[in-house]
Amino acid sequence: MGALLALSSAVVYGIVDFTGGLLSRRAHHTAVTFLGQLGGLLLACAAALLLPADAVHSADLLWGALSGVGSGTAMWFLNRGLSQGDMSVVVPVSAVTGVALSVLCGVLVLGDRPGAVAWLGIAVTVPALWFVAGGRAGAGKGSADGLVASLGVAVQYLALGQAGAGSGLWPVAAGRVAAVLVLLPDAARHARRLKLPPVRCAQAVLVGAGAALGLVLYLLAAQRQLLAVAVVLASLYPALPVVLGLVLLHERISRRQAVGLLGAGIATVLLTLG
Repeated sequence: MGALLALSSAVVYGIVDFTGGLLSRRAHHTAVTFLGQLGGLLLACAAALLLPADAVHSADLLWGALSGVGSGTAMWFLNRGLSQGDMSVVVPVSAVTGVALSVLCGVLVLGDRPGAVAWLGIAVTVPALWFVAGGRAGAGKGSADGLVASLGVAVQYLALGQAGAGSGLWPVAAGRVAAVLVLLPDAARHARRLKLPPVRCAQAVLVGAGAALGLVLYLLAAQRQLLAVAVVLASLYPALPVVLGLVLLHERISRRQAVGLLGAGIATVLLTLG
């Protein structure tokens, strides 16, 4: 069940990154990110109210808030990178470093002990995501933003994974509050950019709500699965924007990307079995 939830999170995040990337090319990335976090806050609060919580401790909310600082930072840099760079480079770059940092911290600091099959899946994931990026993580516009976003991704996953199971979804809601506060100064500096047409505002809010849903699914997965495995499975999301770009935008896929997608599929099977 934990593996299925983590994979569902990856699917949701893949769709969010694809649609958010397209939107960031039509509206300023500050507006897309800030309005998106407001949408995520609405969804997270509604979901937290619907799902009973046995015991919400202040530590759980603090971990959630730290996660929100990471995700707010990650989304800002990711959307800025997507507004000027190739989607097939920026998104995988953010995931490759993010998953590597998350797994290392999970094993070295938090004491996770994946089995041999799971380790094999983890070992396959990083090069698979590298190939999904075309094997050129250092090339192309927006790659530096993708690297900075990866640090936020690692903080997002690691911190949220520390919240207790009895806290329900309130850590996600606390994270959305923190993300809004982190992004507020930049939004204030670009207040004019926030005045988008109603359709664009609605799209940004929906993208942010989708990102919050992805975090909800990840939190539920982390409560049922080793953190290192949940992070890796959830971090397979870059494969989906590549596939969507191929199908919907008629982008061409390289041999390296095809190998990467195949590797991502193999890694998914290994991690699920492990």
